[in-house]
Amino acid sequence: MAGGRVTRVLDWFHQESAGAPAALQARAARYLEASGAGEDLAEGLAAAATLALRATLEHPGGRDVALDLLAADALVTLALKARATGNPAGLAEFAARLRAVGAGAP
Repeated sequence: MAGGRVTRVLDWFHQESAGAPAALQARAARYLEASGAGEDLAEGLAAAATLALRATLEHPGGRDVALDLLAADALVTLALKARATGNPAGLAEFAARLRAVGAGAP
């Protein structure tokens, strides 16, 4: 059930982002929900980060897009943390793939 997986990822996200500004936490959570996060925690966070980065790059500009960029940054950081915790041997490859996605966005 996809909803259960998203809930698991959101629960982990809220635990790991405790203490972050509420507006940032809410914006990042919105991208997590939109991503339909799957079984793999790091992949779900990375998918949400990609959505946030695309939204940032497609925005015409202005200060209101800053929160999307901060959400993308937070989600990438958490994706890397999740991969490092769950599969340290796969971290370098995962980080390289995230970088390639970021370089190719949108």
